[in-house]
Amino acid sequence: MLIVGAGIVGLGHAMHALARGASVTVVERNPRALGASVRNFGHGCVTAQDGDALRYAMAARRHWLRAAGQAGFWIRDAGTVVVARNDDEYAVLEDFHAARGDDVVLLDAAAVSAKVPVAEGVVGGAWLPLDLRVDPREAVASIAAWLAGQGVRFLWSTSVHGIEGDVVRTSRGDVTADKIVVAVGHDIDRLYPEISDRFSVRRCMLHMLELDGPERTVDPAVLTGWSLLRYDGFAVSPALKQVKDRLDPAGLEAGLNLMFTQRPSGEIVFGDTHDYGEFVSPFRAETRDELLLGQARELFGIPAPRVRARWRGVYASAPENFLIDSPAPNIRVVSVTSGIGMTTGFGLAEQVIDGLFV
Repeated sequence: MLIVGAGIVGLGHAMHALARGASVTVVERNPRALGASVRNFGHGCVTAQDGDALRYAMAARRHWLRAAGQAGFWIRDAGTVVVARNDDEYAVLEDFHAARGDDVVLLDAAAVSAKVPVAEGVVGGAWLPLDLRVDPREAVASIAAWLAGQGVRFLWSTSVHGIEGDVVRTSRGDVTADKIVVAVGHDIDRLYPEISDRFSVRRCMLHMLELDGPERTVDPAVLTGWSLLRYDGFAVSPALKQVKDRLDPAGLEAGLNLMFTQRPSGEIVFGDTHDYGEFVSPFRAETRDELLLGQARELFGIPAPRVRARWRGVYASAPENFLIDSPAPNIRVVSVTSGIGMTTGFGLAEQVIDGLFV
């Protein structure tokens, strides 16, 4: 079996194919994973999903915990705290708790402050105990190294030029495989433009920051009222419209999802904004970072948060959360087209591999 792409979705397919006893080759154009899989929060945002995404996320949760034990990377099974800074946000969380029961634990303001270092003005929140977090830069590399140690062959710095039947034409020569998975994220249009067009795939560009961390460790991931607009699970609440109507139009225009996670070394990964298009502009607007830093000052009560790093994430976006297509019986083209690849990729890959090996 051959997999094109060594991001988290491609590695998930390699893991499940290996578990079925397949001989696996992974082809990756870069010398290591450098795309969306290492440019994110490392947040397994399980509970806030809905429908197929929730099903994939629950399966992925099990696979993440097992993979951490096998590959030896850092993982925190500490959940997520959703911080409500207005009554309408807390009303959404109450409705979410009513729908999900013990998977959503309501918190008063004191309980929120005990878990996360945020400024005054919190009215309450919720703890989502099923959520996970990893350091994506470490985890993705560790999984690839573990797979290589189990016999998976990696062709790094190798571009795929085309696929014809069971022949994959690469910059290092042809490779033959009876089953092929193409997991190249937003670059589907480079190999299968007709599939990209049919699924209306665009590129989503994120602005993200790494800030100096607080003195205390922040075990859970942290979401805010802005995050309620970004995840399908919260749509159960009629109060969500009140939240959207109240929030700042500048943040809405920027697709703000105000959240953060803490890396093992203590820094805070903070973001993010969302811009959509057919290509990634080489020009990065400072207004997006200014928006994020203004939110950081308000959330943490810090006059001048110190920025340690800035970067742009890019992922595939489409009207549907997931893209699965079969241009030939032995080929699957797969992408998470909603920015939740770390959360759902392992579960999605399990379903695709099961279908290929029927």
